[in-house]
Amino acid sequence: MTAPHPAIPNVAQPERQPAAPSSAPSALLASLLAAGADAPPFAVIRREHEPTLDVLVGDVVDVELLADIPLDGAEVLALVPFRQVRERGFDAHDDGAPIRCLVVRERAELAVAEAIDVLPRHPIAVDLDVDASDEAYAEIVRRVIDDEIGRGEGANFVIRREFVGEVDGAPAVAVLGWLRALLEHERGAFWTFAVHTPGLSAVGATPERHVSSIDGLVSMNPISGTFRHDVLTEADAATSVDERLLAFLHDVKEREELVMVVDEELKMMSAVCPEGGRIRGPFLKRMSRLTHTEYLLEGHSDLDPREVLRRTMFAPTVTGSPMGNACSVIARHEPTARGYYAGVFARFTPTATGYDVDAPILIRTAYLRDGRVSVPVGATLVRHSDPAGEVAETRAKAAGLLTALGAIPRADAVARPGATGAARSGAGRDASSGTAPSDEHAAADPHAALLAARNDHLAAFWRSPQHAHEPRGRSALVIDANDDFTTMLAHQLRHLGLDVRLVAWHQASAAASEDLVVFGPGPGDPRDATDPRIARLRELIAARLEAERPLLAVCLSHQVLADLAGLPVAPLPTPRQGVQLPIEVFGETAAIGFYNTFSALASDGSTTPRLGFEVASDAATGIVHALRGRGVASVQGHLESVTSPDGLALLERLVDGVLTPTAVVP
Repeated sequence: MTAPHPAIPNVAQPERQPAAPSSAPSALLASLLAAGADAPPFAVIRREHEPTLDVLVGDVVDVELLADIPLDGAEVLALVPFRQVRERGFDAHDDGAPIRCLVVRERAELAVAEAIDVLPRHPIAVDLDVDASDEAYAEIVRRVIDDEIGRGEGANFVIRREFVGEVDGAPAVAVLGWLRALLEHERGAFWTFAVHTPGLSAVGATPERHVSSIDGLVSMNPISGTFRHDVLTEADAATSVDERLLAFLHDVKEREELVMVVDEELKMMSAVCPEGGRIRGPFLKRMSRLTHTEYLLEGHSDLDPREVLRRTMFAPTVTGSPMGNACSVIARHEPTARGYYAGVFARFTPTATGYDVDAPILIRTAYLRDGRVSVPVGATLVRHSDPAGEVAETRAKAAGLLTALGAIPRADAVARPGATGAARSGAGRDASSGTAPSDEHAAADPHAALLAARNDHLAAFWRSPQHAHEPRGRSALVIDANDDFTTMLAHQLRHLGLDVRLVAWHQASAAASEDLVVFGPGPGDPRDATDPRIARLRELIAARLEAERPLLAVCLSHQVLADLAGLPVAPLPTPRQGVQLPIEVFGETAAIGFYNTFSALASDGSTTPRLGFEVASDAATGIVHALRGRGVASVQGHLESVTSPDGLALLERLVDGVLTPTAVVP
């Protein structure tokens, strides 16, 4: 792996000045090139579908916390490093990378074609090598599948590798030359940009918005699933690109990979938006060498945009899930800090009432520091991952940027599936406006019906407006066991009319006064008594049982309850991560999503050795789906997940059962 990133010089606070438009739009860009090594800090940004780009020049301010980003009336661009995830209490190697803010004092807008004419025609070419060989990265993939997913640490994880090399020349000129190549040849990027500051320059074509908050509308854009346009095998050569794309859209691994990141971002939306998030899509995201699948998530919030950013650090598409454990897994398998990779490039724009923010993810980006170029890239590792396939995916994701840098030759043409006409190439969500595509554009996509059919198996609750029931006059405490699925659970419980409070496992009291305590899901081995989190869950559940007060346990907490009730708990032959199954729960069939590596075992309809709970389990395997008793219920599946179309109805049934004093069972 690479050595730690070189230190970036800190920059002092400048005096505030309002941004001024340039008298000649192209002149400002030309002046940056003419200045060469003496160029002032700048950013050049083109958003998807827009015929123009922005040239922004200003002063640099480094801050330590997101709340310190200086929103004092000027437009601000902020490079947010991955280490910032520590603000959420998550693990990350600390390389000291600052939140680097460009406070804009001069700006120009010019046509993309005009900018291309000004930018360097022959960008600096770079020879790049990888920090971890294909064989070494494949071995990392195997370890993560076996040691992390296989031990219940999470559903998916993103581990990076880097292409690295040296370059001579002025950084400002280098990134502007590479920007021209991206503008000319890359397609489908949400932002195509170059940024230059003291000690750090970058250029990228990132496909993915992480989060935006525009006039109170919060949008997130999870993208996952990667189809490579190039011919990979002899079998690929015998089929057309569109035929291979169709096979990709039917691929279970790719479909589950996307749904898992949607679940993870819905957790964030539930934490940011009081009324939760609503999903739209899926759509195809077509780029020059790759096609991805994506959803758009929307909700409303009146939070400060910096707080929106803090609560959503960072995208599961570049970390994994559950988020907290994913960061720990990254720290275990990536021995060096990520720098700005997987962070965001946030643009804060002043409005009449405050600020809007638009923040794409820092992926498909090259960084230039002290003559050293690095291009970090990662693959999403799930239980179905093939190590060789994930190696190939990292190379495919980096190919567009490596081509712009001159590190690999440019192909004369790379076929783009469905891109045989203007209507087709435009199909997909409208990233420039932050909304889903028009009906006309969606209908133009030949795969629209197949994509829409995916939603038939997802929870309608997360696809439609979520209106709350009448208040029940009952309270609930939701205990977070290190998985933000509890934010979605809390949101659904509020929807059912409960007054809900959410607390972390180490802050919860054993003498909770709420009418209902919901013990949430989490990663890890429920049998591990040495894990402080597992030990505390056992104490809290035991205390609630002793008090004979209503409780509901989900996933990990369900397994802990089963263990307390005397049932054996063991690893599954194959982890169930992001899997939807039809199950029988005390006489009713429900389609529920599962994220579990361990399970309790008992015969269906039996009674637990201790505590006398009734068991609902799979008749063939004995895998326990649920337990119930007077004032007690538990369920293995994630009722709150987007993969649980019957989840809300089952949650309501279980809640009604434990809160009804005269009822023995739901």
